Amino acid sequence: MRRVVWRRVLDLNDRALRHVVVGLGGTAHGVPRETGFDITVASEMMAILCLVKDLEDMKKRLGEIVVAYTRGGRAVRAKELNVTGALTLLFKDAIKPNLVQTLEGTPAFIHGGPFANIAHGCNSIMATKFALKFSDYVVTEAGFGADLGAEKFLNIKCRFAGLHPDAVVIVATVRALKMHGGMAKADLSKVDMEALERGFANLTKHIENVKKFGLPAVVAINAFPTDTAEELEFVKGKCREMGAEAALSQVWAKGGEGGLELAEKVEAAIRKPSDFHFLYDENDTVMNKIEAVAREIYGADGVDYTETAEKQIREIEELGFDKMPVCMAKTQYSLSDDLTKLGRPRDFRITVRELRVSAGAGFLVALTGSILTMPGLPKKPAAENMDIDRNGRITGLF
Repeated sequence: MRRVVWRRVLDLNDRALRHVVVGLGGTAHGVPRETGFDITVASEMMAILCLVKDLEDMKKRLGEIVVAYTRGGRAVRAKELNVTGALTLLFKDAIKPNLVQTLEGTPAFIHGGPFANIAHGCNSIMATKFALKFSDYVVTEAGFGADLGAEKFLNIKCRFAGLHPDAVVIVATVRALKMHGGMAKADLSKVDMEALERGFANLTKHIENVKKFGLPAVVAINAFPTDTAEELEFVKGKCREMGAEAALSQVWAKGGEGGLELAEKVEAAIRKPSDFHFLYDENDTVMNKIEAVAREIYGADGVDYTETAEKQIREIEELGFDKMPVCMAKTQYSLSDDLTKLGRPRDFRITVRELRVSAGAGFLVALTGSILTMPGLPKKPAAENMDIDRNGRITGLF
């Protein structure tokens, strides 16, 4: 029986076991409570790594992590357990951005990896600022769409780092737009102009979202071999109607040469006047900040809160954690919190089921819909393919 229960607890693909009860009760065995598994990229430590300015800032932020609450409701910080130094030691080398190069010798920093659907979706502030010191132009990535990575880059990372971006590049594909227009994934190589036109409504919303921050948008159409000239010209024309420049990106096939048109369009865009601003005031109420993102970025009619979320908001306000930006955890497949609603959904509401305090990172996390913080698990774990023989030869690790 014990063996069966153990296997069930470790079966993280089972949605019914997203919560695990720990603690046997009593002073010796801990308070019984519900907990769960978070993928590393959704952890507060990953967020802190990507938001600090140096090692001292890292130590300070790690110390601010809320690890528990007293019976009286006071937040207990990591620094009260005298573990801040030990935690910081773990980041002695990890805090240093990794300098790599492309096949053509272009330098690039790779540092940090918070997912944009369940975390803030941006690389480290340190890497971005290093790049700005060494280059005239810096391109930095924010994960998924303008409803996730871009919103969090602009509202969270730029707020903390004092960054003022000059333009935003939105990456789109003909295939993705046709899928948002209702085509099945197996048929995306076929030409269907009606589906493409319907799906363009999704890209329209992303362009509108960028403009809400006062920035010019350039659409990079990532070319696939199955794309036709008619489809590509259609997307370019619709982008121009939206007031956004569009360029064909063929970097995958042609390297740097395939990105020259895009580079020229981006260079022209950053010379345009801009009025960059945040979407909300971080000192506003928690509900108003969430509402701003839901209405303005997702296009929702409003926000519904579970009883648990409402209770957590009251506690957050009582503890003084409410004056921070919000990091929305939402499916990347839809502008709504329902992954089946493709295109540009209308007449929907966002459901916030839970809020978490990331005091060290400096933001609140709002979990919407059925989003999991332990996503993307395969049916067969990679560990099953790993082995080592008697001579020490390792297999299945790469």
